[in-house]
Amino acid sequence: MSASTLDHRQPEPRRHSGYVWAISLVAAMGGLLFGYDWVVIGGAKPFFERYFELSSSFAKGWANSCALVGCLLGALLSGGLSDRFGRRRLLMLSGLLFLATGIGTALAQNFTSFIVFRILGGMGIGLASNVSPMYIAEVSPAESRGKFVSLNQLTIVLGILLAQMVNWMIAEHVAEGATSLEILNSWNGQYGWRWMFGAGTVPAALFFLMMFLVPESPRWLVKNAQDAEAQRILGRIGGPQYAARELAQIQATLVNETERVDFRELLEPKLRRVLVLGVTLAVLQQWCGINVIFNYAEEIFQAGGYGVDQVLLNILATGVVNLAFTFVAIFAVDRLGRRKLMLAGEAGLALIYAVFGLCLYFDSKGPQILILVVSAIACYACTLAPVTWVVISEIFPNRIRGAAMSIAVFALWAACFLLTFTFPTLNRELGTACTFWMYGLICVVAFVFFWRRLPETKGKSLEQIEHQLM
Repeated sequence: MSASTLDHRQPEPRRHSGYVWAISLVAAMGGLLFGYDWVVIGGAKPFFERYFELSSSFAKGWANSCALVGCLLGALLSGGLSDRFGRRRLLMLSGLLFLATGIGTALAQNFTSFIVFRILGGMGIGLASNVSPMYIAEVSPAESRGKFVSLNQLTIVLGILLAQMVNWMIAEHVAEGATSLEILNSWNGQYGWRWMFGAGTVPAALFFLMMFLVPESPRWLVKNAQDAEAQRILGRIGGPQYAARELAQIQATLVNETERVDFRELLEPKLRRVLVLGVTLAVLQQWCGINVIFNYAEEIFQAGGYGVDQVLLNILATGVVNLAFTFVAIFAVDRLGRRKLMLAGEAGLALIYAVFGLCLYFDSKGPQILILVVSAIACYACTLAPVTWVVISEIFPNRIRGAAMSIAVFALWAACFLLTFTFPTLNRELGTACTFWMYGLICVVAFVFFWRRLPETKGKSLEQIEHQLM
């Protein structure tokens, strides 16, 4: 591409950036619901566990990880469904699933129904976590795509913070040293945890309704022989010249492409290499261990000497830090690049976990535990959390992006299921210190992998990245 072409290209997205911001923010609301549904369980956990009389490590692990079964199913189905029915309809479906899980878990009278609705919510997460970043990547201009895709992570973080705030505001004061029976018979134990889940129905309904105002992905439209509509949407994004250029590039990558995608194509050597990269990125993002902090905050902060009330307040503090440092990522991802941020994230977490493990090993309790947990979340929020989603939404070719992303996101949630389900057992058998040292070692392995295999993709169109990797 010539220098003159680049010079001509720069102002076009800025003239229409308001439109891109608007449709990206609506699509990214799937991330907000993902974050809310994923984390609300952490604040409700001390209360619903007693309500349903969960005592074994297996039952507690299943209650906290069952949604991931739905995530796996939603992620696996999302690829074929999004390629067949479009990105927009899948996001609308995820909104309906979030609405169902909010109502169902709030009204659950037994553990079985609670699990069923948590799995339905997990399916919504699986769909949204795949389709939201993919949709945003497909409508965003190349030079600002990292920033726009990072909006999805920002809304995830906002959803996490919203859940933490709702939990903290709803929960009534719990007396220090309260017994399990006293907690069960309290307002929190009978009703409070239900309102925590039920509050998610409001943003779920809003997301579903607002998706009616969002256009379909122009790349999906071209793939399905709707070039005129695709060009109209691209024109709204960047003007007529931008639309003509982008349409030509998209058509060039879809020559001889049929409407249906054969998953066996992903086993071709060139495609397999890119798929392995995406799957490994997704798995390593989860096995860095941060989601353990979000899902088992009670155990981690109690190991650091905090009571139930202090745990809820500490969780809220982690959400504020998570949000603040996600803004750092949004402004850094298109400036510093994806590769540098991923390397910095793995190195930073490995160091923090080493110190955190030492504090727990020597039974050091107090504010230093909160500081280390907050530091780990800050490091994750401005590096691995958003950048992984940016990269896996960029690296797959147009013609099989939906199918390939569904496999990568399936791997991400499978890794998250293993992480979340195994923590209670690892924590009991190894202790919290050794468990986090193990996560730190995984971060070291991930650093080496990223150093050797992760290319830089900033500032390149999806079609340029496809040409580079293929």
